[in-house]
Amino acid sequence: MGHKESFLKYLQTEKRYSPHTVRSYGNDLDQFFSFLIQNEMSSDASEINSHHIRSWIVNMIDNQIKPVSVHRKISCLRVFFKWLRKERLISGDPLEKIVLPKRSRRLPVFVPENDLEKLLDENYFGDDFRGIRNRTVVEMLYLTGIRRAELTALRTADIDLAEQVIKVTGKRNKQRMIPLTGPFTVRLREYMKAREGFSEGKEQVDWLFVSDRGNKLYDKFVYNLVRKYLSMVSTIEKKSPHILRHTFATHMLNRGASLNAIKEFLGHANLSATQVYTHNTFDKLKKIYKQAHPRA
Repeated sequence: MGHKESFLKYLQTEKRYSPHTVRSYGNDLDQFFSFLIQNEMSSDASEINSHHIRSWIVNMIDNQIKPVSVHRKISCLRVFFKWLRKERLISGDPLEKIVLPKRSRRLPVFVPENDLEKLLDENYFGDDFRGIRNRTVVEMLYLTGIRRAELTALRTADIDLAEQVIKVTGKRNKQRMIPLTGPFTVRLREYMKAREGFSEGKEQVDWLFVSDRGNKLYDKFVYNLVRKYLSMVSTIEKKSPHILRHTFATHMLNRGASLNAIKEFLGHANLSATQVYTHNTFDKLKKIYKQAHPRA
C-alpha cells in the first residue's frame, strides 16, 4: 500500500482531479486494503488478483453498499492499477475479467418551476446584505447550473456585467463562459454594491460570495443556505445545491434547449453524463401525450 500517496499525488498534479475526488479515491483504496488485511489476504499490489477484488465486491454487496457506490470504488481500483502498470510496478491487470453488478440509474431530482418562481418572486430573503447575498446565491445556482465548488471559487474578476457573462472554473481547471440574464445582472449589481458596503473597513477579499464574517463561503454554508430556502417552498426530500444544478438542466430541456447546449453549460466532459436528464423530460412528454392524445 506504500504506492497510495504517489498515486494520489499523480491524480492531483497530472490528472488534475479535484481535492474532493482525490480524497474519495484515497478513502476507497484505504477500504480495499483494510478489507484485504482483515481477511488475511496479501496487500502487496503485485500479488493482488481478480479473486481479491471479487471477494471485496461480494463483501460490499453483502453489506448493502449500493451498486452505484460499488461501481465508483471499482473504478478507483481500475485507475490505480492502470497507474501501477504505467509505472511498471505490476505487469498484469487484476480487473481484466471483473464483471460488476448492474447499476440502477437514479433519475435526477429537481424542484418544480412553480416552487422556484414562488421562492424568487416573493419576499423570502429580506433586504439586508445577508438576504441579498442568499437570494443571489440561490438564483446563481439555478440560473447557471454551476456546481457548489464552482460557485464558492468565483472571484469578482470572473464577473463581466457589461457583457453579462461569468467565467467558471470547473473540474480539472477547465474554464467555460456562461451567459447571465438581464434581470439577474441587475440583481448581481445590487449584490456587489451591498457587498462593497458590507466589506467596508474589513480585510478586502476578492471572492464574489462572502460569509457573514466577510470570508470565502464554505461548502456547508452553501448547503445549509440552499436547504433553508428550498424547505420554505418545496417538499422534495433532497434539498442540496446540486439539486438546483439538476433543476437548471431539467427546466432548460423541458423548455426546448438542446442536449449539447446543456452539456456546455454544465461543463460535462461528454454527452453521456448529460443524457440522464432526458429521462425526466421524456416522462413529462409521456404525461402530456396521455392528457392530450384522444387515443392515449
